[in-house]
Amino acid sequence: MTLPAALFSHYRRHPLQLLALAAMIVLATMLWTGVHHLTSQARASLDQSESAVAERQQVARTDGSPVTVDDFVELRRAGLCVMPWLEVSEPEGGRVVGVDPLAAGCFQAPGGQESPWDGELDGRPFVDISEAAELAREQGSELSLLVSDDHSKADLPPGYQLVPFSVGPATGELGDSFLLNLDALGVLVLLITALLVRSVYLLGLAQRRDSFALLYRFGVPRGRVNRLLVVEILLLAAVCVLPGIWLGRWLAAGLGSGFGQALEGLFDQPLYAGQGGSWLVPLVTMMAVILVACLADFLRPIFRGLVGGNRRYGGVVLLVLVAGLALTVWVTDLLWLFIAVAMVFVAAGILAPRLIASLADWRSGHDRDLQARWRHRELAVLARRLALPLVALQFAMAMVLAVQALVTTFESTFDRWLAQRLEADYYVEVPESADAALALDWLAEQPGLSASGLWHRVIRGRATLPGGEDEEETRVDVFAIGPVGPLVTGWELFESAPQPWQRLQQGQGVMVNEQLARRQDIAVGQTLTVLFGSQSFELPVLAIYPDYGRPAGEILIHPSVLPAEFETGFQSLSVSPGNLSIEAVTDGLKGVWQVEALTVRDNRAIEELASAIFDQTFLLTRAMTTLTLILAAIALLMMGWVFFSTRAWYFRLLVVWGLSRRQASVQLVRLSVSLTGAIALLALPLGVWLTWVLVHRINPIAFGWSLPMAVYPGFWLELGVLSMLIGLSIAFLMSRQLKSPTVAPVNANALAGGER
Repeated sequence: MTLPAALFSHYRRHPLQLLALAAMIVLATMLWTGVHHLTSQARASLDQSESAVAERQQVARTDGSPVTVDDFVELRRAGLCVMPWLEVSEPEGGRVVGVDPLAAGCFQAPGGQESPWDGELDGRPFVDISEAAELAREQGSELSLLVSDDHSKADLPPGYQLVPFSVGPATGELGDSFLLNLDALGVLVLLITALLVRSVYLLGLAQRRDSFALLYRFGVPRGRVNRLLVVEILLLAAVCVLPGIWLGRWLAAGLGSGFGQALEGLFDQPLYAGQGGSWLVPLVTMMAVILVACLADFLRPIFRGLVGGNRRYGGVVLLVLVAGLALTVWVTDLLWLFIAVAMVFVAAGILAPRLIASLADWRSGHDRDLQARWRHRELAVLARRLALPLVALQFAMAMVLAVQALVTTFESTFDRWLAQRLEADYYVEVPESADAALALDWLAEQPGLSASGLWHRVIRGRATLPGGEDEEETRVDVFAIGPVGPLVTGWELFESAPQPWQRLQQGQGVMVNEQLARRQDIAVGQTLTVLFGSQSFELPVLAIYPDYGRPAGEILIHPSVLPAEFETGFQSLSVSPGNLSIEAVTDGLKGVWQVEALTVRDNRAIEELASAIFDQTFLLTRAMTTLTLILAAIALLMMGWVFFSTRAWYFRLLVVWGLSRRQASVQLVRLSVSLTGAIALLALPLGVWLTWVLVHRINPIAFGWSLPMAVYPGFWLELGVLSMLIGLSIAFLMSRQLKSPTVAPVNANALAGGER
């Protein structure tokens, strides 16, 4: 038998260990690659859209109808530099953009030279306009006509106007923060995976200790054995990582449509097609994680030299824990906040097994019952020997607990907020050429609406908050509502002055959303200077209201405050017709405005769509946390079973000492359940703390709005039951070992049984 065959024969004797290692690597690679692919695609979409449409304007029809090819032809014949921009949704998710390279040739570069299209028409995301038109026959599409900045409104033919062209509002760093949040969750999955892979690998090394000793006696150098072990890990990683990457890209393709909806719903930013990362980054990352996890013993002497002995080592860990907790309270940068969370997790992971072992040792020294003393002493041994899978399970439970609390809180809060925002049953768009005042008079005169219905007018636009000496001015959305009635007075307010809605109806102030209040450090009672066009108004802040799911700053005012020159971007009527039918209301409005058709939208359908989009936002999060918890539970189950098996000869001594087999099995049940229950208890405070970080620290920094802190003890019980099931499963498997005779090893450490 050759040396490699002798060395690797371990996995022929223990195929389950090889299967466990391979499954962990494949699953972890799949999860992380899927998240990395989607976040890379989203980042590229952000960069692509910013560079492609920076400071552009487009031509729109004054009658509100969408532009067509005929409009493009007419504008080109009028001598305008116009380029078509056709966005088409793909069936598998994402978008492609059709452009006409020849039409783009008239656009002027900053230096004054003509700047023809020099991008690649390879579907990432740009394609030729003819290909996009073919796709548009079967998929949803939207045509825009971009016009050169050299043209002004006076250059346009009658019936056209200039409007800004952008893929979405300026979100600052919120989009990147959202993606960084997903990346951080992926890093946590990698950390848990590394712990699990290392635990299984170290178990295999312990079981091969006698084989290594024989090889050394036969003259095989220790360095050659170590090199072969490195080759073994490289081969295993290469074989498992590649299918994991393929599965991860398949997962990303399956979730791409929902993730794109979430990205567009959160940041008004579409997910363009063909922007995913390459295979190289996941391959290198996973290979590095596996190598570090399995070969970290080479770094241990260096680390010990840096931190000194065990006593000093414990002090360093406590210092890291305290520093991480302090940083999570004080830092305002998202990246530093993630570093602080990582510090807390690392320190908690190191301290948790030591805490269990120390408490068990202390308890065993004070127990008078000999069986309890033995059980606590054995618990300390297990906590030390199964430290890595225990810590992995602790991290997974804490992560699942925190994410479940975040998602559940978000869903309930968002549903409640959305129901408030969409309190009216319908909203009717006001045509651009229509006079909204006529509709207001008609609605006020309807006895049916006065008796059982509710309505108000909504005006959308933009305003400016002037900056200070060293600050730039801030553009904000304007949300004007009037008359202020029951459709809005039930809104939840974070902070408010006395009688805020009455004062808003009288035009005596302004309300601001949470995002704007956080960025500009605005407080209730403060006087806010707002520019509507060229006119400046100083208005007291009456309240701060929640505005979930969007990053833009917004002010809420009464329409009477708006000056005559205010440029209205959009108008609508929110109507709950009561005993009347919506058809009766729309027929009356058509007669008042003398139009043939109106755009009417059902708010209940909008509410369902918005809820579905935000459910997609956390689909990846739920999948990652659930699979990670399952992976950690299976790993601990396998590790506990294998480790208990190595000590089966020792546990059989319980029968030799006078216990019945049933009594010995009960002791094993209590031992294994105590172990998994202890780690679940230690995961609880870590999970609650992580919930606080997600809700009150990461969420405001990443999204601009906060959520109420809530905990769910019922879910804690579910995790406790899961930990008990893992412990009972280990005990059941171990009880079967007691039924067969077991030969004691030559020494206690021969099979990683370790301490006696």
